[in-house]
Amino acid sequence: MTKRNDMIAALEGREPAGAVPIWELEFHPWDSFSGRHVVLGREFEALSSAEQEKALYTNAEIILSVCSELNFAAVTVPGGYWYEAPGRLAYYCLPDEGRIKQTKILRKMAGDETMLVAAIAAVLNIPFSQEYEEFCYKLFDSPDEVEQMARSLVAKGIEDMKKFRDIGVEIILNPADIADNHGLFFNPEQMARFILPHVREWTADAKEMQLYSIMHTDGDIMACIEDLANTDLNALQSIDPIAGMDMRETKDLVGDRLCLCGNIDGGMMVTEGPKKVYEATRELLLSCKQGGGFVLGTSNACQREVEPECYRAMIHAWQDHGQY
Repeated sequence: MTKRNDMIAALEGREPAGAVPIWELEFHPWDSFSGRHVVLGREFEALSSAEQEKALYTNAEIILSVCSELNFAAVTVPGGYWYEAPGRLAYYCLPDEGRIKQTKILRKMAGDETMLVAAIAAVLNIPFSQEYEEFCYKLFDSPDEVEQMARSLVAKGIEDMKKFRDIGVEIILNPADIADNHGLFFNPEQMARFILPHVREWTADAKEMQLYSIMHTDGDIMACIEDLANTDLNALQSIDPIAGMDMRETKDLVGDRLCLCGNIDGGMMVTEGPKKVYEATRELLLSCKQGGGFVLGTSNACQREVEPECYRAMIHAWQDHGQY
């Protein structure tokens, strides 16, 4: 009975022997939990080669020590460069070569206890910033071009899966926001042409490679939840409470076909105190843990602004109510 075995059981839709596994889409407060500093992004890029190598080992030490303290069953390795807004680099990322090296070091140091998750892009999603308007026009004016974009993206994603599998990653995460608080961004015809075929393709390939697959999307996805459950996808992350998604309702619909990951409101982690977080976690666990197919975590990336005492309140609730 290990955290790894519990995570595998949940991803396979079974009830773990030990406890509900804990995993975060991305966990950002490494520094505040460890009292040390994880070096990422442009700060990492500015280092010499020798300094980068040292930083990667220090990063791994910090990440794995915090994972152990918080009982994480899996950890997402830093992603490749992407921009939250024009000129604003996302926090939890490394340049491609550094990302590969960091993954190898984490695999070597983690042993068998902590599973590694790597994010790859294989499905079209809602674009950011200045790309948004252009993409919206293309959906209607140039659907053949959009279809080619989708095909190229899934082909590249499958190649990336192979690369990360070969360096010890066991779970592939596809971050692909296909909805907002009002519902799906893509209409039914666009879902059928640009999205669902490629979800089926990359999840089937992940299964063939003996990788577990998780898809992340924000928003209200009830209109396509059955379609996602009828692919080889192992798990769905977010089950966005801000968009009105209810974990218990979703589990009743697809819990025998999809593992569900989340969905403690990430905003509550920042704006509310430990008591509120404990109560919400307790209610979620008591409502959703039976039968397995459930992974506990926040509803999106756990931000640096989250105070340790609030996150530890979630862990305390898990210790009290997350065991099988």
